[in-house]
Amino acid sequence: MAYIKVSGTKLVDHNGKEIILRGAGLGGWMNMENFISGYPGCEYQIRAALADVVGQEKSEFFFDKFLEYFFTDADAAFFKSLGLNCIRIPFNYRHFEDDLNPRVLKEEGFKHLDRVIDLCSKHGIYTILDLHTAPGGQNTDWHSDAGTHIAKFWEHKDFQDRAVWLWEELAKHYIGNTWIAGYNPLNEPTDPYHTRVIAFYDRVYTAIRTIDPHHAIFFDGNTFASDFSHFGDVNTRWENCAYAIHDYSLFGFPSSPEAYVGSETQRHRLRRSYEKKREWMDQRGLCVWNGEWGPVYARKEYEGDKMDAINEERYRVLQDQLSIYNKDRLSWSIWLYKDIGFQGMVYVSRETPYMKLFKDFLAKKHRLAVDAWGADDSQVRHVYQPIIDLIKQDVPAEFQNLYPWPVWKLSDRVGRLTRNILVSEYLVPEWAEHFRGKSEAELDEIAKSFSFDSCLHRDGLNKILTDNATLVAEQ
Repeated sequence: MAYIKVSGTKLVDHNGKEIILRGAGLGGWMNMENFISGYPGCEYQIRAALADVVGQEKSEFFFDKFLEYFFTDADAAFFKSLGLNCIRIPFNYRHFEDDLNPRVLKEEGFKHLDRVIDLCSKHGIYTILDLHTAPGGQNTDWHSDAGTHIAKFWEHKDFQDRAVWLWEELAKHYIGNTWIAGYNPLNEPTDPYHTRVIAFYDRVYTAIRTIDPHHAIFFDGNTFASDFSHFGDVNTRWENCAYAIHDYSLFGFPSSPEAYVGSETQRHRLRRSYEKKREWMDQRGLCVWNGEWGPVYARKEYEGDKMDAINEERYRVLQDQLSIYNKDRLSWSIWLYKDIGFQGMVYVSRETPYMKLFKDFLAKKHRLAVDAWGADDSQVRHVYQPIIDLIKQDVPAEFQNLYPWPVWKLSDRVGRLTRNILVSEYLVPEWAEHFRGKSEAELDEIAKSFSFDSCLHRDGLNKILTDNATLVAEQ
């Protein structure tokens, strides 16, 4: 078997035959996220808090079992049965080095990553390795695990040096593994100057290519994989590279300004948003990969009798996006494979020990809207609106749109700093306290809640994905 390569606008095999990658992201696994697994704040915060409550040894045991159960042979077999052929694997740099011991490789970081890559290859599934969290935080969101809204990665060269070092170690480890479709060096960068991201990509490209000249490289656009306007002609010095957009549509979220009915106007807006993200690549005949996309879904405990109607609407968004992708023969990775019931293809049953343990806490999290992703802030909006009004009143309008506007509106920024960072920080110890007094056997059962056998399937989503897994326009 040979490496997947980039040839013009396509991914191809060693014979030059086109390969279209269709799959999902394994979000919430080696890079945990609050809305995916139910904790507040950032991963580093809950890991530290749990160690304070149960001790370092038990804490490490729980998280290791969580990683073990989250993706097993049963998951890989199910994924393949849907006709999908690629999993994007997000990972946190902290698995491979410590901030207080930088550039010293933690070999144990490869334990679960190797295991899942091998499981996927056994079932004929490609993987793409995604550095989702870099030292200092490469973007302004919670999933860069920095605990702040400032992307310090761009302000300190040492953070960038460490990311380059890590990719050198990864390239050494995975050169020769042809089931890895490629490397995704940095998830969703947000460089407000738009130039430092290009300089970093030059560095990491050279570092990887010096060790591994074979694997394809997938570069995200700036501003959450949406903006290539400052990339210029970098493609002339980067070979075997594809370019990643993240094509989320507001129609697929609770904050959608209108119900999605699939009208001609709405479908035009879907297409136009997508086309703008890939415009730079299309002008140059380059390969595009949609590394993340997909709606979120209503839940009975929160949306009640409206759940089915809301989800049917979200499926219409999903199908109309896929119709666009099929016409363009686009490779994609939907977000995401597994969670606790908001977006995953499979999700943890409410009858599991984990979901029973955190039932009331999860309801509080939802009411307080402390997770950024798809938040419904209707129950607390009145608390934060005065802050928004104050800024609007006292700050001149031309200074109200701070980067990464327009992705973050003023209200989003207030929400990030107040709900998602400040309030969440106070909830972290409460989350950890649920584990107090638990034995290793009990911790194992709680972690096992994330196993495939403990999950339900989002059949409507999975059927649409299966129906579209091999559907493309004729060349």
